[in-house]
Amino acid sequence: MPLIKLLKTSTFRLAVIYLALFAASAITLLAYVYWNTAGFLARQTDEAVEAEIAGLAEQYRQGGLPLLVHTVIQRSRDPGQSLYLVLDPAGRVLAGTLDGRPQVEPGPDGWFDFNYNRKTLDGTEVKAARARAFYLQEGFYLLVGRDVQERREIENLITNALIWAIGLTIALGLVGGLFMSRNMLARVDDINRSSRDIMEGDLSQRLPIAGTGDELDQLGLNLNAMLDQIEALMIGMRQVTDNIAHDLRSPLNRLRNRLEITLMQEASPEDYKQALEKTIAEADNLLGTFNALLMIARAEAGSLRDSMTWVDLSATLHDAAELYEPVAEEKDLSISIDVPEGLKIWGNRELLSQAVANLLDNAIKHGLPLDNGNDRTIVVAAGTDPVRPGRGVVLSVADHGQGIPPDERQHVLERFVRLEASRNTPGSGLGLSLVAAVARLHAGSIELEDNRPGLRVSLFLPVSGR
Repeated sequence: MPLIKLLKTSTFRLAVIYLALFAASAITLLAYVYWNTAGFLARQTDEAVEAEIAGLAEQYRQGGLPLLVHTVIQRSRDPGQSLYLVLDPAGRVLAGTLDGRPQVEPGPDGWFDFNYNRKTLDGTEVKAARARAFYLQEGFYLLVGRDVQERREIENLITNALIWAIGLTIALGLVGGLFMSRNMLARVDDINRSSRDIMEGDLSQRLPIAGTGDELDQLGLNLNAMLDQIEALMIGMRQVTDNIAHDLRSPLNRLRNRLEITLMQEASPEDYKQALEKTIAEADNLLGTFNALLMIARAEAGSLRDSMTWVDLSATLHDAAELYEPVAEEKDLSISIDVPEGLKIWGNRELLSQAVANLLDNAIKHGLPLDNGNDRTIVVAAGTDPVRPGRGVVLSVADHGQGIPPDERQHVLERFVRLEASRNTPGSGLGLSLVAAVARLHAGSIELEDNRPGLRVSLFLPVSGR
């Protein structure tokens, strides 16, 4: 995998940003530790020198220069880390651990740093020291200091550790960023390959899921669900196109043949009138089919959600039952209403009315009892959903006709599906498809059940889908 491609990934850039923030935090923390440690050691050194100076000053006040020189000689026998030097006005060494005056000018406060030679078993070695110098009466010179070589080594050790820590942090951060970028880029490349296959027309392809449950897996699952829906819509569109071509070809051919035959033969005005009436009826059926398809498309597209309002479902069901009552009576059927007053839901009034009308129309067409002794009542009912009290309603239309076999109930919800038993009845096979689309638009569902005998179609609708 090219390094340039890795460096351009957002994962690597994000890793670098986090690395910079972490490195800055680490540098600040280590610098604070170094500053405090070095400062503590420096203060400790200066305090030790100040204590030595205070002791020698006390000796000088009590016994003058002789007692001071004697004290320095005594302390120089076992000095430890302390350094002493007493010079006369001529610069000769009177006492101390140094061979001569350091060639370094002290600061305004008398403090200065210098290097000196210290005798060891193998010879001499150069050591670092820090001291404070004073001029006494009559030109005598006093220096008191301490060996700070160990302190410098500790400071150098801390400094080196700081540099190594920063270097390792940056190196490991870059390596980790490259590793994460490589893994992320590999997964993104898999997604891109699948996406290209999908764009080339292979809608059966799905984005790979690593199974880690991370954000890429969640994105892949959502996109796969979207692709499932798109594939289902595409398949549905192809099926609808095929069904339209198949189901509308016959009525169009009949319409054309009827007009052609009428024109070819000698006909009376009455014959022409009948032919035109049949043509208008055929055209009305075609328009009804196209209107139903358009309404299904609008419902499935969700474009009618903006026109939703509170709908009095009780009034809608009573109006629909009143409209279809004369049609039912022509077939010796009756419609019974079992709906509480004031039952309201949030929805589209036009689509809900059309859905109820379709259910009643189906019940009247296919609800004739096989046995004349059976109940000939179509029951329209609505009430609170027992599963979701106060949050949903159940609307149902039940008949006592021949019903629908269980294995065909899901199939009849598709467009242009008509069972063999209903081939001789007028219709386009879009009634239940529209009802199912209306249920989905309202975030509900549709269920077909056995009414023993007959069919019960139930719509489960939330009170408010907002």
